[in-house]
Amino acid sequence: MATTSKASSVILAGGISRRLGRDKALVKVGGIPLICRVMDTMNEFARETVVVVNTFDRIRELPLPKAVIPAVDIYPDTGALGGIYTGISESKEEWSFVFSCDMPFINLELLRFMLSVKKGFDIVVPLVDGRPEPTHALYNKSCLSHIQQRIEESDLKITNFFRTVRVMYLSDEDLDRIDPERQSFFNINTQEDLDLANQISNNYRGV
Repeated sequence: MATTSKASSVILAGGISRRLGRDKALVKVGGIPLICRVMDTMNEFARETVVVVNTFDRIRELPLPKAVIPAVDIYPDTGALGGIYTGISESKEEWSFVFSCDMPFINLELLRFMLSVKKGFDIVVPLVDGRPEPTHALYNKSCLSHIQQRIEESDLKITNFFRTVRVMYLSDEDLDRIDPERQSFFNINTQEDLDLANQISNNYRGV
């Protein structure tokens, strides 16, 4: 593993997608299961990889390498916010990148930039079309108590806790320079998305 950052990787690996009708983590893009694409990319970059699942049975369903740390939701049925809490709780590093498992085109140059601007903040998150991308973001462990409070109040919208922490939002200018086509944030919800991802993968070169 060619580790180049002092951050962990947290991958949120839900089960069956209602819209896709299949397990998103296991559908293939470019002949590779989605979750493997994300793990393979981050194994070359992060200090460790944590995969968050909802049940112990789910761990056995996924092709997780031995080096990957499986983590079962600490707060069941709390969606992505609960998954973020579990992942950064289990990670050993102070900072963790959090991704959905259905994002096949993670850009390492963008991740390096996010690390470079984290000082003085608790979260670094890109804005795409004016909206934050909380499942393609960099979180500090300082977020844990703020997330826990929201979970205990059943306020599960991820960005609601952003109001209580220091957030660095990446601008359109930042993204235009590194990822002008916004492929980093492409995620797969439908068969049409999957078909397009396979077309893109033929020419994609992550950096």
